[in-house]
Amino acid sequence: MGRLTGKRAVVTGGASGIGEAIARAYAAEGAEVTVADVDGRAAARVAESLGGIAWQVDLADTTALEGLELDTDILVNCAGLQRVASIVDFDPEAWRLLHRIMLEAPFLLIRAAMPGMIERGFGRIINLSSVHGIRASAFKSAYVAAKHGLEGLSKVTALEGAPHGITSNCINPAYVLTPLVEQQIADQARIHGISESDVVEKIMLTEPAIKKLVPLDDVASLALWLADEHSGMVTGTSQVIDGGWSAR
Repeated sequence: MGRLTGKRAVVTGGASGIGEAIARAYAAEGAEVTVADVDGRAAARVAESLGGIAWQVDLADTTALEGLELDTDILVNCAGLQRVASIVDFDPEAWRLLHRIMLEAPFLLIRAAMPGMIERGFGRIINLSSVHGIRASAFKSAYVAAKHGLEGLSKVTALEGAPHGITSNCINPAYVLTPLVEQQIADQARIHGISESDVVEKIMLTEPAIKKLVPLDDVASLALWLADEHSGMVTGTSQVIDGGWSAR
């Protein structure tokens, strides 16, 4: 019997990066995992490999999510994207897109999942925030604003869910080597006029006390603990995995 045997989980952005690592950790502990991703083929590949279910969904189409009913015990809001640009150069539609995917869509998915969780008296909502949910960096106005908003949404969810056995928490990693971060490295190199290797050393690892990128398995391990029965008193929190960045 695994730690999540008998539980159903939905992981957005589950076809790659942090989402995939969490989906695999959950499946290994007995959960029935729905891998939700805009890339249907990748979602199907991951779902098949872990005996789960693929759900191709475009979280940017938030209107389509308004009538959704989501029957799950665990919801992980992990889907995200990044754009790196100064405020004066930031494309307004790109700014809105980040907010639709990383703030509006999580709200709608939580809204869709909570009725079933309330009925069963159990629920785990895990929101993949970032160190940028509690700190800011230049050239990331949309991402930082969206993650700060997600922090607030998660706390309100924790307060409303508490009487019903539902917890809601954020995970706040520093840079994790994922496709999203690899793209950031290229963007940062372009903006700052430096090499990609210098981006990691001089930008990404400047603030953390531990000078390395966050391992994927560390994030998945925390997400697993937050989903199981032993985390019932942990809610409304921001769980940092940032190598000491936010200690400054």
